[in-house]
Amino acid sequence: MIRVLFFIHDLGGGGAEKVLVNLANNMDKSRFNVTVQTMFDNGVNRYILKDNITYKYIFKRVFRGNQHILKMFSPKFLYNMMVNNEYDVVVSYMQGATTRIVSGCNNNNVVLINWIHNEMSKNMLAHSYRSYNEFVQLYNKFDATIFVAETAREIFELETDLRGNNIVRYNTVESEQIIEKSEELIEDTSYNENLINLITVGNLSNQKGYDRLLRIIDKLVLEAYQIHLYILGKGILEKALKKYVELQGLSKHVTFLGYKDNPYKYVKNADLFVCSSYHEGYSTVVTESLIVGTPVLTTLCSGMREMLGSNNEYGIIVDNNEESLYEGLKRILSDKILLDHYKKRALERSSYFSKNRTVAEVEDTLMELFKKKSY
Repeated sequence: MIRVLFFIHDLGGGGAEKVLVNLANNMDKSRFNVTVQTMFDNGVNRYILKDNITYKYIFKRVFRGNQHILKMFSPKFLYNMMVNNEYDVVVSYMQGATTRIVSGCNNNNVVLINWIHNEMSKNMLAHSYRSYNEFVQLYNKFDATIFVAETAREIFELETDLRGNNIVRYNTVESEQIIEKSEELIEDTSYNENLINLITVGNLSNQKGYDRLLRIIDKLVLEAYQIHLYILGKGILEKALKKYVELQGLSKHVTFLGYKDNPYKYVKNADLFVCSSYHEGYSTVVTESLIVGTPVLTTLCSGMREMLGSNNEYGIIVDNNEESLYEGLKRILSDKILLDHYKKRALERSSYFSKNRTVAEVEDTLMELFKKKSY
């Protein structure tokens, strides 16, 4: 049995954290002994880890300046302090402090994997290291770097010119469970059937582009479009976004629903899912929208063409700027036939996201790397 450690910052409510839990829960436990270890013991996703997964953490709570403090110590010291050598495969899940720590492993028999979930610039890659040069040096310690989309890999290689064992493995989603939960009743709000109900789901952070989405909603309302936007999620921009809605007189057109354990029922009952992100890795919520049959309009981010087609076969992708997002929304809001078309195409695409397929591909990759290291 192969002993696998997934090491991640925390198991908060983000999409990547949920994907890790889905993957860990569904791996073949007759072949893999799985441990999930976090830097910080917080996050709602830790509660959905199955009992046959070992869960560990380093610190009970997040503390101020942790990234700066961690950089003061060598990767080797941190690895020896935080990770022991009882694993055959150690995965740093999501680029960050854990990646630097895992690179400190000096046991040549251990498979080291760096799993990147986003489009990363040089500055973003170097953020958790003492310098960009340290990042490049430690990159070579890994047996493989896994990306969640071809675009993410292409951008990484273009930014860094590092073209080692870079692999693409798509996110694992609990498609059957998502469909089942999407059938539950919504009890805390109601959609107006006389309006086009838009929905977006994600952390209320700069990355998600909710600032420009709200500006667009303001323009569309002034142009007499009959719409209502529902925002699911929490985050550091919550107060600022709510203040903007209040100041612009949009309270009748925008509803903040906060974080929901079951976002799927809200997405399923909406008319259109909107992704306004400045950047993504491989959007979990777009995948989930397609699974429940809700059409998608999104800015061009990593992974979108792989999900929605290079020619908008399964959803609408617009250029990643405010004007294109505005024009794209106007187009689909003005054309009910087009909206209905993409609802049908979303349902057709949903069969592509097979949990068994994505888990098997990861298991095969881990097995192959382990065998290669062993011989």
